[in-house]
Amino acid sequence: MRSEIFKEKNKTLAQLHNTDYKSIGLEDFGKPGNYFSRQISRWTKQYIASETEEIKEMNSLIDWLPNNIPEGDETSIVHGDYRLDNMVIDKNSSKVIAVLDWELSTLGHPLGDFTYHLMQWYMPGDGNAVGTQTLTNSDLGSLGIPSAEDYIKMYCENTNRSGIENIDFYLSYNFFRLAGILQGIVGRVRDGTAASEHAEDRADRVRPLAEAGWLYAKKAGAI
Repeated sequence: MRSEIFKEKNKTLAQLHNTDYKSIGLEDFGKPGNYFSRQISRWTKQYIASETEEIKEMNSLIDWLPNNIPEGDETSIVHGDYRLDNMVIDKNSSKVIAVLDWELSTLGHPLGDFTYHLMQWYMPGDGNAVGTQTLTNSDLGSLGIPSAEDYIKMYCENTNRSGIENIDFYLSYNFFRLAGILQGIVGRVRDGTAASEHAEDRADRVRPLAEAGWLYAKKAGAI
């Protein structure tokens, strides 16, 4: 059952990325091109405006990421928060029959969207920074869950790719993005514009995300 669910999750995201957004009237759903540059700028601004403590790894990512975006621009519809919590799965067929929470959807780079979805294999700690459990250190075979490598291969087959280069950059970017999102929540609570019972927990998760982001940046060549 689990293996089929993972296949269907992968297939559904690939179908979204393979969709010709122009032919279905979504040409103005967002700005095509320069997705990573725009996203890095957006979350940098939010992080700085919401900052509650200095995190050197986050500062390093702010400096490094915009100058090391991989070549090759693509545009597709991106969900922005594609994870199991935002799907409805048919209990009989294991197919994804609905995808929920399109608040962050736009036109963007499909590899940014897919590698965000891939984060559950790489998330440090308990994974609750994004409301989903991490698969890190899990016995995937006994659970019927594919490895990250097999899941990437599956996505590449579903999208007719030969592979994904620069994956360490994409993982670094997504850890940075998550840290920026969580810090924004913490900042709004600090400013009294939002209430959250879990604000303190979220604040504690920003640093581990930034540290993980910098770790993958170094794997991608950062010094």
